[in-house]
Amino acid sequence: MDLDDTLLDNSLRVREEDRRALERARRAGVVVTLATGRMYRATLPFVEELAIDAPVITYQGALVKHPRTGRVLLHRPVPLALALEIVGRLAARGFHLNVYLDDELYVAGHTPESRLYASISRVEARAVGPLGPFLQKTGRDPTKVLAIAGEEEINRLLAEMQPLYEGRLHVTKSKPRFLEFSHPRADKGHALAAVAACYGLRREEVIAVGDSYNDLEMIDWAGLGVAVANARPEIRARAAFVTASNEDGGVARVVEKFIGAT
Repeated sequence: MDLDDTLLDNSLRVREEDRRALERARRAGVVVTLATGRMYRATLPFVEELAIDAPVITYQGALVKHPRTGRVLLHRPVPLALALEIVGRLAARGFHLNVYLDDELYVAGHTPESRLYASISRVEARAVGPLGPFLQKTGRDPTKVLAIAGEEEINRLLAEMQPLYEGRLHVTKSKPRFLEFSHPRADKGHALAAVAACYGLRREEVIAVGDSYNDLEMIDWAGLGVAVANARPEIRARAAFVTASNEDGGVARVVEKFIGAT
């Protein structure tokens, strides 16, 4: 399941009823994991809280890693040439950008946007100056690139960037103000399929719960795709079932209705 606005309430906490429901599901033999756009390190506190013992999907599906063994199931970073193109194009237009490398967050400089992101992810950014020269110096493919701006500006940028990079990058919104650029096969659907394959699970045996545009691929792929009530209308329309909101035990309702673990 997704974290922000799905499992986490509006205070960025796991509600007790959801935590208990997931614990019951685990004890019943259900494989429980997270699928988030967050960094791996920003996901670990919730992994520990929920005692998850399965590969965790992070960075929108670009990195899938088992928190107990440290095994990387898959890592699909953005090709450096494309990352440099995105950074150059958007930095010139004044967008705040995050670049992720080795599970560290890099920004050109600290801004209101970087502070907003830090307040959500609880990860401090490293200010390194212009990101293009920084990436060129590393010579390595970043895990993803994120642009932050106002909601309307992000919507316009999404409409511009998706057709421009179709087939070359996966471009999606994770939050109304966050536009994500990742490897073309780095999405939660591909990542969830990889995790399911580890356990010999067919898609018909998988439930995915989410709220946002970056959850669509896993909602579509899973045998049962679920949206929380606070999801955008277009996300709810794609889901097979709509549960309660993230503030009203939506994940717990899914466990009770479809798993029935006691």
